[in-house]
Amino acid sequence: MTARALPLVRAQTLNKTADHKIRIAPVSLEIAPGKIIKTTAYNGTVPGPTLRVKEGQAVRIEVTNDSGYPNLIHSHGLMIPSEQDGSTEEGSPVIKPGKSLTYEYVAKPAGTRWYHSHAMAMTDLNKSTYTGEFGFLIVEPAGGEPGDYDREVLLAAHHWDGHWVSMQDIKKGPPPDNGLEVMYHAATLGDRMLGHGEPIRVREGERVLFRVLNASGNMGISLALPGHRFKVLALDGNPVPTSATVGILKLDVAERADVIVEMNNPGVWVFGSTEDEDRNMGMGVVVEYAGRGGEPTWAPATSKWDYTAFGRPDVAAAAPDETIGLKFQKIPGGRGGYNRWTINGKSWPDTNPLFTVVRDKRYRLVLNNDSGDEHPVHLHRHSFEITKVGDKPTSGVIKDTISLPRYSMAEVDFVADDPGPTLFHCHHQDHMDEGFAGLITYA
Repeated sequence: MTARALPLVRAQTLNKTADHKIRIAPVSLEIAPGKIIKTTAYNGTVPGPTLRVKEGQAVRIEVTNDSGYPNLIHSHGLMIPSEQDGSTEEGSPVIKPGKSLTYEYVAKPAGTRWYHSHAMAMTDLNKSTYTGEFGFLIVEPAGGEPGDYDREVLLAAHHWDGHWVSMQDIKKGPPPDNGLEVMYHAATLGDRMLGHGEPIRVREGERVLFRVLNASGNMGISLALPGHRFKVLALDGNPVPTSATVGILKLDVAERADVIVEMNNPGVWVFGSTEDEDRNMGMGVVVEYAGRGGEPTWAPATSKWDYTAFGRPDVAAAAPDETIGLKFQKIPGGRGGYNRWTINGKSWPDTNPLFTVVRDKRYRLVLNNDSGDEHPVHLHRHSFEITKVGDKPTSGVIKDTISLPRYSMAEVDFVADDPGPTLFHCHHQDHMDEGFAGLITYA
């Protein structure tokens, strides 16, 4: 299938009913012996319950908010009406403390999606995506999964125990005018810190499908499984045209990867962060082959992550109807202050409308990260096709979030096929809260 024939995912209409119940409430989470995290979560677990639905199925999610603060749940990666999307910016209703609300929509498209709080946190690191309020939402294809694997493992990464710090006080070299940043003291890949949970037990010869999610509030991750490689089947839940095999998975906040690992190197291994600091504070899980024991092995891993490896460099993307430039910049808050973020020189809510689209037209967004920070940029209720990374053209990779390294550029195309207010924002919680957001409106 050529890129010109490759459809971007389209919104659908309601046709069936289904029920799930979610209660948002405080929980004491033991991520290691004696290491208790007081947070909020869904149904008392982190991650929350995995919601599995069929593509095209009408989903009814009843949410009770006992979190203690105004809240709402965003179904990330789905093409659904604005009022059901769980975003106040788009007109979704807030769930007041002690109250309940029902979301109802058709589950489209198929793939690895997720659900999480979309409340504002501002300076409170005990709210929204800084908490345990997240879970997998798996939309199974209407025709069923191909099933070219022996079993499935879901892994969500998260950072815990965050504190606001002035980087000037702890590191040499940061810009003297930089504002406060979040520093963490614990992390998990799964439900416990590395070495303190049950290992993932495998058998030699198994093909394991890992669905990996970065559910952190504002930290990117880079993961490796020494002695093994990842065959990437899908990014953000959408099948890639080239199933490249890589040694490292680099996922910014909100990104997902579906990968197959062939278990052909018996032993006990650490599946964890390539960054020593992250891994040492818990970002990892043990993979243990049947009949093997002893201390888990870690080996350093280096590899460059490149979206274009999964695309089609020799097939041009369809021509857009309009091209729109978006430049992202930082207004440093100074020592002890909070940074602000701008899109084309304006911060939320002055960014609105970011731009206006006409239904069914194709728009190319030229994304210019003119800052020293990485940004996972997310488009609500739509998918987009990556058409250029830096100076490398590509096609066929469909996502809902793209990571822009510091001082970098990329281009993405989306079709305006889901009318209604549509939020565009950085998925780092502090960047979004401090202005990095804007609404796309339909004419």
